[in-house]
Amino acid sequence: MTKYFDHNNKLICIVHFKSDWVKGLSFITEDEEFIQAGTWWYDKGKVLDRHHHNLLERKSTITCECIFVVQGSMLVELYDEKNDFLSDFKMHSGDTAVFLSGGHGYKILEDNTKILETKNGPFFGVELDKTRF
Repeated sequence: MTKYFDHNNKLICIVHFKSDWVKGLSFITEDEEFIQAGTWWYDKGKVLDRHHHNLLERKSTITCECIFVVQGSMLVELYDEKNDFLSDFKMHSGDTAVFLSGGHGYKILEDNTKILETKNGPFFGVELDKTRF
């Protein structure tokens, strides 16, 4: 079941497990989040309309991150905006996590673990875009 991590009325992370997928188009995040993540599950022959995305000015004040475990497993640690530890959880092949606020750290648990990461951009480089703790 999709798991939501909240702290002080702020959504820190959404974990969407492999078992949470439903047929059709299903978005994990709400429209107002700085990153959008959703799943597609269609049968053979489904046709999706051709489209392009319009140029619209958007304002983003934080980099959000979405990860998908392609293969293997990892431990995720969650932190609040003051870098205080909140929780940890394991992710396995087929699981997705969306990080919306606070901090996070990762520990790879298996050899040959493969992770796909996406985030909103542009990326301004490690020195400006990240604070390590």
